[in-house]
Amino acid sequence: MPYLEVNKEVLEDDEEEVVNQVQVPDVMGKTLEEAKQILKENNLEIYLENEEVDMENTYVKNQIPSLGITVNEQSKVIIEY
Repeated sequence: MPYLEVNKEVLEDDEEEVVNQVQVPDVMGKTLEEAKQILKENNLEIYLENEEVDMENTYVKNQIPSLGITVNEQSKVIIEY
């Protein structure tokens, strides 16, 4: 866009940094295994303080951020159990 004195290379670099956003799904009351799968399906990552836990028999008591909050894809959702 020479008439606006905008360098095309700068504009193209800015476009590469666009990050898709998603809403955090509700994983409360799910097993850690179910929560991990739901988050993965929504392009999010699970964060557990201690990963040496029984994923199939431990349930989510809290999640941060909460249900419905908009975050960048690949963000970590902190799970308390």
